[in-house]
Amino acid sequence: MKTSDNNISRKDFIRNSALAVAGLTLIPSIMTASPFLNDSTISAKGKMSLKNVRLETGFNYGEGEVTSTKTDLFYVEVENGKITKITANQPNAKAVDAKGLLMLPAFKDMHIHLDKTFYGDQWQAVRKRTGGVKGMIELEQKMLPEMLKNSTFKAEKLIELLQSKGTSYARSHVNIEPTSKLQSLKNLQKALENKKKSFGAELVAFPQHGVFYTDSVPYLKEAAKMDIDFIGGVDPFNIDGDIEKVVDFTVQLALDNKKGIDIHLHETGDSGLKTVEYLIKKVNENPSLKGKTYVSHCFILAKLEAAKQEEIAEKLSEAQIGIVSTIPFGRLIMPIPTLYKHNVTVLTGNDSIIDHWNTFGTGSVLQKANLMAQLYGYSTEFLLSRSLKLATGNILPLDDKGTQQWPKSGDKADFVLINASCSAEAVSRISEVESLVHDGNVVF
Repeated sequence: MKTSDNNISRKDFIRNSALAVAGLTLIPSIMTASPFLNDSTISAKGKMSLKNVRLETGFNYGEGEVTSTKTDLFYVEVENGKITKITANQPNAKAVDAKGLLMLPAFKDMHIHLDKTFYGDQWQAVRKRTGGVKGMIELEQKMLPEMLKNSTFKAEKLIELLQSKGTSYARSHVNIEPTSKLQSLKNLQKALENKKKSFGAELVAFPQHGVFYTDSVPYLKEAAKMDIDFIGGVDPFNIDGDIEKVVDFTVQLALDNKKGIDIHLHETGDSGLKTVEYLIKKVNENPSLKGKTYVSHCFILAKLEAAKQEEIAEKLSEAQIGIVSTIPFGRLIMPIPTLYKHNVTVLTGNDSIIDHWNTFGTGSVLQKANLMAQLYGYSTEFLLSRSLKLATGNILPLDDKGTQQWPKSGDKADFVLINASCSAEAVSRISEVESLVHDGNVVF
């Protein structure tokens, strides 16, 4: 809802996020559909100018409460993947006309499995599950050889879906286990290499079939020496039957190879809590892992009493361990406001998108922000404006006092241009402008 030409409200912006992300992406297959970019708008040196760019400049207040967000139009220059100039608008300049669209930080999907999806291939619904997680491991062992045959192609299609929703970066878990060995990783790396001009990623070596349950150890050790960023894990007690053995191995492998840690934890009973507490202990013993360790899902937090949630959130904060939540998951409502209260880093992602685990993934992290706002009653303008950070990887245009902090000259040119009222779709996404230029020629 636009309250005036220069004031906007986030209420419709967050509420209508499903519409807001159904736009164009700067990827080769649909570049020609972009109303903004063509041979004349990007120079051979990767330089581009934009006029009529709407940026957030502050908050409007009424009776001490934030009522809307101030915006104004600006002229922005980008070169070699960086924002180089932000000045007063130059409506008559020879530049790309952003037509008053709001510039926001590009979105980040921080928990997804790009390596195993049906997306882009024949439709398959989720099959009937038996035997819990171990039953799914058996199913995967049967399915993976066939899935791997065209996993590079499907990963590229899934990346294009994410890009169409304004996402330019992802943290992808990739299967490392005796069935796939290192092939799933190699296939995904090919896809990422093919998309590197417009999409970035960090990878988690993920022992989906257990570290010791299927003897993934030798493959994890080999993967740790390759171009990955995190050592993963999954339900140390339920799958491997030994919390300390699994966490100790994961921590040591991360330390030996200077990697981070990102462990899936679905367990909601005592074993879930013990896993979190033991991981906190190990990170505190190894401070180099602080700020580099995450627990994905961590459903046990939703099962704890409020006082225990506060206690664990404080300990997570002190150890600088982040939580990556897929929001929501069944009937579990994660205590995200409590995590925010204690300054715990919270990230989100789509997890599975049309695969043998899930049928309903959309590819939109803005929709995740929308869901969070609804679940926790973030109905005020201020709280809605803060909700956006879930989609952007914790980058916000305005700080809590309404002071502009993004974008600034020198920032990476990675942003979405979106209709401020969200009555229409996002129009385009610009990621690493230099990626559009290669050997002096514009590449579409």
